[in-house]
Amino acid sequence: MKKGIHPENYRTVLFYDSNAKQGFLIRSCARTTQTMKWEDGKEYPVFMCDTSSASHPFYTGKTRQINNEGRASSFLNRYSKFGSLKSK
Repeated sequence: MKKGIHPENYRTVLFYDSNAKQGFLIRSCARTTQTMKWEDGKEYPVFMCDTSSASHPFYTGKTRQINNEGRASSFLNRYSKFGSLKSK
C-alpha cells in the first residue's frame, strides 16, 4: 500500500435503508453525523440510505406501481379540456 493516499477514518459504519427498515454493517470512510444502536448492542455511526438491495425492485423482484395508467394517458386526462376549446 502506498503511504498517505488512504483515508485515516476507515471504520465500521451502519448503512441503514430507511424504506426497508433494514441495515448492514460495512467498513467505510463515509462522513456521518448520527449514530445508531445496532442489534449487537453497540453504537455505530449511521449512514442513511433511501435505497439498498433490501428495497430496490431489481433485487426484491417487486415492482413499485405509482399508478395504473401510463404517463401519456395521465397527460391526456389533465390537458384534454384545452383541446376542446380549440374545436369550438
